[in-house]
Amino acid sequence: MRAEKGARAYAPGRSRGGFTSKIHAWADNQGRPLGFVLTGGQVSDYKATDALMNLPVPNPRAMLADRGYDSDSFRHDLLMHGILPVIPSRKGRSTPQNTDWQRYRDRNRIERMFNHLKQMRRIATRYDKTVLSFISFLNLAAARLWIRSFVNAA
Repeated sequence: MRAEKGARAYAPGRSRGGFTSKIHAWADNQGRPLGFVLTGGQVSDYKATDALMNLPVPNPRAMLADRGYDSDSFRHDLLMHGILPVIPSRKGRSTPQNTDWQRYRDRNRIERMFNHLKQMRRIATRYDKTVLSFISFLNLAAARLWIRSFVNAA
């Protein structure tokens, strides 16, 4: 079955709630976004890990992610790049991995970053149909977060 002309330019995918897309972000330790990857709503989180690893950002010491990113291959890739994976194991995993829960608590900064991004109505409601326009508005919202951290810095 062939895809329709221009179908690759659209990011929404089918999920339980209808047509949606997922935003995967790479952020610094202050919760400021460094890059984004979009996938369809039906795509599993760990399928976006290759694209996240290929973003032109400096390697961190640790990668904080939620259970959706728990896969042996992703953990192995992180360790090969010298990045400590701080990812809790999925509930159905046969051999649970150890998690540094003290370090994992810092992931709330990432959740707050997504909250700030979705304060912009255009991002929260996903008005844009194409990947390029949606990523562009994500980048504008990210610039807003970065500017906010520099404006009132003493």
